[in-house]
Amino acid sequence: MSPAAPRRARGRSDLGGDQVEGRRAVRELLVARRRRVHDVWISDTVDEESEPIQAIVEAAEAHGVPIRRVARGRLDAEASSSAPQGVLAHAAPLVEADFDQLLSTGRAGAPPFLLVLDGVTDPQNLGALLRTAEAAGVSGVVLPRHRTAHVTPTVAKAAAGAIEHVPLAVVPGVPSALQAMAAAKVWTVGLDADGSGSVFGLSVGTEPVALVLGAEGSGLGRLTRERCDLIVGIPHIGTLESLNVSVAGAVACFEVVRQRLG
Repeated sequence: MSPAAPRRARGRSDLGGDQVEGRRAVRELLVARRRRVHDVWISDTVDEESEPIQAIVEAAEAHGVPIRRVARGRLDAEASSSAPQGVLAHAAPLVEADFDQLLSTGRAGAPPFLLVLDGVTDPQNLGALLRTAEAAGVSGVVLPRHRTAHVTPTVAKAAAGAIEHVPLAVVPGVPSALQAMAAAKVWTVGLDADGSGSVFGLSVGTEPVALVLGAEGSGLGRLTRERCDLIVGIPHIGTLESLNVSVAGAVACFEVVRQRLG
């Protein structure tokens, strides 16, 4: 009998994340143990002797998570991403982080380092940004409740497990969140190709800081831009006007890392 996906919980988080696809993402879900995992599906066509699959099976068995071996067609029909790599898991939705707490608490005693995404709608971009945020030691990512991508299976796969480690807060709107950051003495730095300064040598990288990235194509919203303390760009010498938002975000995040490492 084919396994059925568990019912969605009532009062679920707006973030999503209740279906995770891809080998690395599923493994991190199991290892992090931040939320309940209902089951893991593994396609009957994968090599169960391979190291990634063995690691998933071992982690699932260690934590009492049921493993369902299903036909590839059944798994592909359940999957939402284009290439689930023969593995998916059903889990409790991600729990939203407390926004106010993110304004006062950094990572490992460092000042807060936040990433604010103002209307990033492409799931691959959001996933890549979350993966960058985890690698760069970002202490929290802030998303608006509407007009943005949240954590779909495609995002979870592109993030390669980062959703299990980076706190995600959802706010009614980015402009009001920036006002709250100003009150909490967190510097807000908008990234824009037409910024008056350069992200390199950013003067506030070692302070409590939030990098603010705009939507693909349209960039920062007008009110968001007005409420940022600084607007900076990434110098480039090529002919293209700007970088992809996930690449620009990576450059900016690691400039903060460079400054904080001194």
